[in-house]
Order: sequence, then structure tokens, then C-alpha cells
Amino acid sequence: MCGIVGIKYFDNSQKVCKELLKKSTDIIIHRGPDSEGFFIENNIGLGHRRLSIIDLKTGIQPMIDSETGNAISFNGEIYNYIEIRNELEKLSYKFETNSDTEVILKAYSQWGIKCLKKFNGMWAFAIWDKKRQRLFISRDRLGIKPLHYYFDDEKVIFSSEIKSIFSFGVEKSLNSELFDIYFSLGYIPAPYTFFKNIKKLKPGHFIIVENQKINIEKYWDLPVIDENKLIKNKEFVNNRFNELFTDAVKIRMRTDVPFGAFLSGGLDSTSVVALMAENSNFPIETFTIGFKNPNYDERNLARLVANKVNANYHERVVEPDSFESELEKIAFHYDEPFGDSSAIPTGEISQYASNYVKMVLTGDGGDELLSGYNAYQAEKIINNYRNCPVFIKKYSASVIKSILYLTSGKARNKFNDFARLLETSLLSFEERLLTKAAWLENVKRKQLLRNYNVISVEEYIHETLKSYPYKDSFYKLMAFNLKVSLPDDMLTKVDRMSMASSIEIRVPFLDYRLVEFMCQVDKRIKMEGYERKSILKNTIGKKLPVEVLSSSKKGFSIPLNEWFADNKFSKYFETIINSDFNFDKDVIKKIIDDNNKGIKNNGNLIWMFFVLNKVCEK
Repeated sequence: MCGIVGIKYFDNSQKVCKELLKKSTDIIIHRGPDSEGFFIENNIGLGHRRLSIIDLKTGIQPMIDSETGNAISFNGEIYNYIEIRNELEKLSYKFETNSDTEVILKAYSQWGIKCLKKFNGMWAFAIWDKKRQRLFISRDRLGIKPLHYYFDDEKVIFSSEIKSIFSFGVEKSLNSELFDIYFSLGYIPAPYTFFKNIKKLKPGHFIIVENQKINIEKYWDLPVIDENKLIKNKEFVNNRFNELFTDAVKIRMRTDVPFGAFLSGGLDSTSVVALMAENSNFPIETFTIGFKNPNYDERNLARLVANKVNANYHERVVEPDSFESELEKIAFHYDEPFGDSSAIPTGEISQYASNYVKMVLTGDGGDELLSGYNAYQAEKIINNYRNCPVFIKKYSASVIKSILYLTSGKARNKFNDFARLLETSLLSFEERLLTKAAWLENVKRKQLLRNYNVISVEEYIHETLKSYPYKDSFYKLMAFNLKVSLPDDMLTKVDRMSMASSIEIRVPFLDYRLVEFMCQVDKRIKMEGYERKSILKNTIGKKLPVEVLSSSKKGFSIPLNEWFADNKFSKYFETIINSDFNFDKDVIKKIIDDNNKGIKNNGNLIWMFFVLNKVCEK
């Protein structure tokens, strides 16, 4: 796991400055504190910061192929590099190292750009093809590793993090058109960044820079499916899933350094740890984050799992005292506004684990792969409800509302939630998606941003969903999660916060073989009735404590609403109310007031204002 930087001038006589290239890589030293390296050949320069995980002695980068002169700067891991190496050796290729980096170079020599189809892993890399004078830049299929780029009439610059691009003198110009998207989703989706002229390379895409031209192409996407012919054989699905997932965990345990796992009380991470324990000759090091508020705390379940699989258990409690330092840390490492407050515990657990190991496996991607979010239950209920006879739909909402008056407490809340769910069945899928995803409702958002011309989040979602071929809203949601919220929210969060502490994260649920297979499985197998993650429960779940299988979903979140309701935070609120942005102050005051009075949980929304301000201070 590493940090990469590169620049190519279109003018062959323009020389790359090593001091400037070094400066740009020094900025991301946290991504690779073990060593640095540079490749410069006239108008092309590649920089690298290395976090040594595989082939600690000879895997130095940028690496140059002694036969072709091709050079590579690579961030990530190719988990099946041993199998690819064996295949290449049968084709008479000779290797000088034991690294996956050299495997990429040789694979490119043999198969060209089509080598991408061979790789099972996570990556962002750039290869300088000396013979063709071509720069080839690629990002992995699911977007686990980041790649940002900038180009103008003179040059192309790319990097793992935006800050390195700024170090080349690129103007830091904010793109206020993205405010509506940010305050809705809480993140900036690819190909946008919060800065004009700087883009994110989309997952499953590559860039070719050749003959002073830049071409961006897609090499991978979710499989095309016939929704009427999806796999419905439960036994086959369970067996195939078990086989693929077990192998995904095993090949991600290939490393030359100490490793472990992040362990919550949720089904995803506990399943990963259970399989790791089965395939290890020594106890797995596990790391758990806890909170004093029991509604957010899953340490008891994590301890149960650790004890059952004989793992070494480590835990740490997150406290609000770390707010200022966490805000500074997140603003620095994300470079642009990132409103998912679960970055805080992700950063805490990464820093804690880095004292023991250099690499961990996590359960990230499980919800997207296995339809684990509550929204999937909602879509299935709505689709079934829409197929009910007219008289049932006519009277059901009124019957439920009548029951509300006869109930109280949790029962009343559940009936109330169900009544609201049936009401949303009248909305389009785009409207439902935005209603569920938006941190700030439409009316307040429009008022907050009335002084700005913005790209509406409705327009963004409409254009995004328009490119999906799916008809059933269940599969549309699957595609949106896998192609947008997963790479731009979940994986971005994990990458920046783990790299901030120089620790590598591996995500077995996002093995592309698993993703391609699960996309072809019928929703009635993925979700038996309205049970989330049926396949995981029917397979790996049998190895786990029953308490894990029966526990309710909590998510990896923190009690920000409680933190911000504390009077000691009042001094911070003036900074977001009176910021340099031309937002409607009354809306911000209302958001803060509603949170502090307990009218509405606006903790994460308030955090989004703090992050935006801090990023734009720099």
C-alpha cells in the first residue's frame, strides 16, 4: 500500500523537476513512510511513497522492467499475483523480485491494457510505456484505491491525494456548484472533486495519455443481467458464495508483515474474522472501537466472537474530547469536504491497530454485496405492496394509522415507520433514494443555498440512474450502492483514515468474483422474506455466536448529536454560522437548535458544516 504521484508534459523538451516531484510525494508520506522513489525521463516523472507489505527488500518503486524499460508507480495489492506469475513463467518470463509490482509490469508486457482483466486486487497505478511513449493509468474495478488527476494544455498530473496536485502550483479553486450534492449525500461523487479542473478517475476506468491526447475508457462494469433469469437455486448460491468468499479471505491473508482484522459486533466483520481464524496457524489480532452510549456500542458481541475463534482482542473507546484533532486530521487527509462522521471511529481504530500490525482485513462492502441495508427491505416491501389488490392499498394506510393510537413506545414507532414507508410507495425510486440519502431535506437545502447556482442533486441522481439498465428498484439500489456510495463514501472513508496511520486495509467482500456472482442472484435468495443477508447467515453465520445473528443493525456511527448538545461545543457553532460562505444563517441556526433540543438528530449534518469550513481554511 502506497502513495503515487506523476506528471507528464506534452512538450518533449519540458523536463520534469525532481525537487518538485519530491515535494509532491513528501506531502503524502503517511501513505508510505517506509521509503521513497522517483523515475524521471525527460518530460515524464513518477513519484512513490512505499508502505512495505509484500517483498520487503526488493519491491522498491518506481520499478523499471529491465527488458522493456517500462516503469510503474503502484498503490495497492494484486492478491492473485502468485497465480499470474506462474502463468507468465510458463510463457518464459523471468522475474527479479517476489513482488506483485513486477507481476503487473510483466503482465502489461504480455497482454497490454487487457492485463487488467487478469488482476484480482485493489489498485491505482501508472505505467510509462517507453517504446510507445504512452502513459497508462488505471484504477481498480470497485474503486478501493483512489486516483485524482488534472490536465491542461501543457501537462497531466495525477496522484493518490489531491494535495499532491496542488503542490505543482495548480490553482485551488472551489466548485460551489457541488454544494447541493454535498449537503444531500455527504460526499462528492466521481468524477467530481470539490475543486475545479481536478477530477477523480471512476472505478473500472483507465486513462491513456499518448500523442498529446488524453483518452478515458471503461474496462469493467457490473455484469449485464436479465432480471427474469437470475439465479434462484438457493443451495447452489450458498455453496458458490461460501467457496468464493472463503478464497477471497485466504488470498487477502498473503503478506510479509503482521496483520489482523477490524472487528465490530456486526455480521460482516465477524464472518471475516471467523474465516481468517480457520485459515491461520496463529491467533488473529482483532481491533474494536466502542462508545459509552450502549446504542452505539457493540463491544460485547465483538468479545464473544473473539473468544469463540480464539483471537487476540483489543478495544478502544472513542471520546468527544478528540473532536478538534479529529477535525484537523480529516480536513487534511480528505482534502475536500467529506461529511461521513464515521470517519472519526475509522481513524481511531486505524491509529490504534497500527501499533500492532501493518495490515488488516475488514467487513466493508458486505452491506452492498449482500443487500444488507434497511433500504433493501423497504424496496422489497414497496414492490410487493404495489402488487397488492387495489382495496388493500386503499385501506391499509388508514388501518395502520388507527393502530397507532392503540400502541406506544417501540411498537408505535415501528407502525409509524411502516406507515411512512407505505406513503413513500407513491414516490418514484429516484425520489425515495434521495429521501433516504439526503442529510438535509429539499426545502431547507434550497433555502440554505439560495445564494448559489448549484448542480441539483436531483439532476445528478437522475443522470446517474439513467445509465443503469435495471428495472426493479431493488437492483437499481444495488447498482447505486456499488457504483456510487460504496467507492465515494465508504471506501474513501476507509482509505484516507487507514492511510493516515500508514495501515493497509483489505476488503474480501469486494473480491470482483464475488461481486459479479452476487449481481446475478435473485433478490428472493439474497433476502429470504425480509431477512437481511440471508446468504451470509446460511453459510458463515453458522460458525458465529447466535447473539451476532439475532442482533439488530447498528452501523459504524457515533453519537454526534449528544456530543454537540453539550454546552462545551457552543463556542464552535459560531464558526459555522458566521463562515465566509454565503449560506442562509437562519437555516444553520435551526439545524443546531433542533439538534440541541432533541427535536431532530442533526449531529452528522452539523459535522458536515464543520468539515466544509475546515477544508476551506487551508
